[in-house]
Amino acid sequence: MSIFVIAEAGVNHNGSLELAKKLVDTAKDSGADCVKFQTFISKNIVSKNAVKADYQKKQTKTEESQQDMLKKLELSFDDFVELNQYCSEKNIEFLSTAFDFDSIDFLNSLGISRWKIPSGEITNLPYLIKIAQLNKPVILSTGMSTMNDIKKAIFALKENGSGEITVLHCTTEYPTPFNEVNLKAMLSINKEFGVKVGYSDHTRGIEVPIAAVALGATVIEKHFTLNRNMEGPDHRASLEPGELKAMVDSIRNIESALGDGIKQPTESEKKNMIVARKSIIAKRDIKKGETLTEDNLTVKRPGDGISPMEWFDVLGTVAIRYFQEDELIEL
Repeated sequence: MSIFVIAEAGVNHNGSLELAKKLVDTAKDSGADCVKFQTFISKNIVSKNAVKADYQKKQTKTEESQQDMLKKLELSFDDFVELNQYCSEKNIEFLSTAFDFDSIDFLNSLGISRWKIPSGEITNLPYLIKIAQLNKPVILSTGMSTMNDIKKAIFALKENGSGEITVLHCTTEYPTPFNEVNLKAMLSINKEFGVKVGYSDHTRGIEVPIAAVALGATVIEKHFTLNRNMEGPDHRASLEPGELKAMVDSIRNIESALGDGIKQPTESEKKNMIVARKSIIAKRDIKKGETLTEDNLTVKRPGDGISPMEWFDVLGTVAIRYFQEDELIEL
């Protein structure tokens, strides 16, 4: 099964439709399956008194409210109609996370094929129910969550008609320190709930998502930007275009390398078996009728004769003909 790679544009368009389209182009060029944005009406999702997260304060270097910050990063529904069409023209899946009910209704009207639930909504029961009732596949991020939080969210989704659920392990810190990734938690989620799992990454670099694929992730989500030095809350913890492509290329390589799990010689190996393996051969000249023993037999390459695994079956038999030194033994 192909690894589904989500290039997370998020709000790295800085409120510009033109920049958003450039992000679509970058995601397509990287080989990602999907480009994801964030759809919200800022006054519907955060109160005017809500403060920004520490990382947002650090990156934006202002003391504005969270609502004021988000207002500048908001695209209109008309913008998203155009973005959806642009993604269709570019042959890359459009996806956006809805952060309020109006945005859910709007994105549903666009006919998106799946829903991405962000970590912050995992304890929002009315939100989970509304998403589930749309009966489409769900990708659920689990930053800041306990196993009990995940259990309750999965139950709410399943009880209300959700399609297939994929759970993404995630650490909600930007950037995430490597010692807080806890990638093995992804395996615990899979074992505990029997769902497909993946990983939403906020670390710097590309090593961790690649490792997640090797551990069994079926979905990878990673933030990207056109330029990490741009103004905005998420740019610094995002990949630049060349890095995004390197990540996707590496994921495809690991995906190919994982194989089917059946241990057997590959097609390219088969031609090397004769060269690398050994056979039972004559240690010295052996006369016809002579008993084959450890004194007149040895093991050498090539491997197109009797396998050394049959050593004890050969010992004690009689030479059927004259064998020269280094000649393959025949029975």
